Amino acid sequence: MSRQEARGHRVLFRSAAATITAAVALACSTTAASAAETEATHGTTQAALDALVEAGMPGVAAEVQTPERQWFGSAGSADTATGRERTPEDHIRAGSTTKSFITVVILQLEAEGKLSLDDSVESRLPGVLQGNGYDGNKVTIRQLLNHTSGVHDMVSTPEWREYMNGEGFLKHRYETRTPQQIVDMALKYEPDFEPGTDWNYSNTNFVLAGMIIENVTGNSYAHEAEQRILKPLGLTETTFPGTDPTMPSPHPIGYSKLYAADPGPEIYDATEYNPAWSGATGEIISTTGNLNRFYSALMKGDLLQPAQQEELLTTVETGTFYDYGLALIVRTLSCGKKVYGHDGIVWGSLTSSATTADGSHSLTFQINGDWLEDGQLYQDVFEAEFCGR
Repeated sequence: MSRQEARGHRVLFRSAAATITAAVALACSTTAASAAETEATHGTTQAALDALVEAGMPGVAAEVQTPERQWFGSAGSADTATGRERTPEDHIRAGSTTKSFITVVILQLEAEGKLSLDDSVESRLPGVLQGNGYDGNKVTIRQLLNHTSGVHDMVSTPEWREYMNGEGFLKHRYETRTPQQIVDMALKYEPDFEPGTDWNYSNTNFVLAGMIIENVTGNSYAHEAEQRILKPLGLTETTFPGTDPTMPSPHPIGYSKLYAADPGPEIYDATEYNPAWSGATGEIISTTGNLNRFYSALMKGDLLQPAQQEELLTTVETGTFYDYGLALIVRTLSCGKKVYGHDGIVWGSLTSSATTADGSHSLTFQINGDWLEDGQLYQDVFEAEFCGR
């Protein structure tokens, strides 16, 4: 996730009262009855998707998986020039859902005795987190994963805004930055707080986490995630693109206002950019179906040992609308249900995945535009699918 995600979490999820209702189709034939059942089950979700497009978003796609059925819904288009529709096959930039994959790798390494969540950053990355108020001896891996480290967010720096927001994005989007260069951008600024004393979403934490995986295993975090998660779960449409700016087909166009300080009416095609700017904090490309499969498996305990599953689900208060585990957003909805997943906000893409505690009911949706201001419309998708309102 980049500055847009930090900003997006503040903008997208304002408190507001909203209710979405839906009609239920009547039927008398078997085919019509099936359609009526789908409408009754997902009519509110479809209405929530429609509302996003009515609010000015180019398009949105959502996929739901339950033991009984799989459902796909969409509104708007993948390409506003041609009117091409969104499809379940669309590849999407999923942003900070990457963090959940990185965390699974680290928790598996802990289960194998190759590291501990209580290891200091200094013990795994000697000299990297030092100076300007930082002491890597006092910051643990756990604090990186639950954002209690106090490490400054690189996307909140003037340098990031200069390079990757507004006109800077158009100039620099194809450039490569190494993880160390990204971290150095953040460490020019003092810590946000003493480690373990507060919470603040910082993308720098997961750049460091990716570096720790490479230090411990001798392999890239992408390689470890592919071997440990993608192949075992059969996530054949999920990739870590590295420095490749292109998107696999099919994919929606990513429409963006570039997170400019004072955005005008101009909308840009931000589909292509070098994913190294996001790296271990937001690099991944996937599909709605693949992300549902991942988070369902995660919540079912298919990826982690019981001790690590417990650590994953141990949350901290954030002072926001959600609690946070280890790279896991825990939403408590108006009907009392808790859903577990992550959001991903990058240039031209707003993505969110959520699943129930038992992994049986999963939702992933993606908007191919990044300037949504009424965050209640975003939250309404969860309310519609999991609460029916």
